[in-house]
Amino acid sequence: MDKFWQTKSLKEMDSKEWEALCDGCAKCCLVKLEDHDSGEIFHTNVTCELLDIETCKCSNYEGRHSVVNDCINLDQDNIHTLGWLPKSCSYRLIADGKGLPDWHYLVSGSSQTVHSYGASLQGWVVSELDVSDDDIEDHIIRWVD
Repeated sequence: MDKFWQTKSLKEMDSKEWEALCDGCAKCCLVKLEDHDSGEIFHTNVTCELLDIETCKCSNYEGRHSVVNDCINLDQDNIHTLGWLPKSCSYRLIADGKGLPDWHYLVSGSSQTVHSYGASLQGWVVSELDVSDDDIEDHIIRWVD
């Protein structure tokens, strides 16, 4: 695969290139809480029920929207409006005219680099299937990017 991310804007990418740009960190799959009064977003260390927390891959990617009604589809139009995306998000980096990090598999050649570098959720999250709704606030974390 050529280095399309260096020559194309997000809007110029086809669907295969768009999907390939995902770094596999799974941070967009974290459960987030919103303060209804202030609109402030709080991240948790709890993931979507569909995320395989070992591989950081969705267990039902194609059908995720029919299972998780608030799953957000990242696209060229909303990538600039999702302030909760981490600064390290590959889509956000390219949208901001920056390069991909050394741990991104398109740069390193290995899909495991994101995990060995510590840039993914692997090893520090729990599934929402294992956390009751009443306890979710106990899982709020401070986002370090």
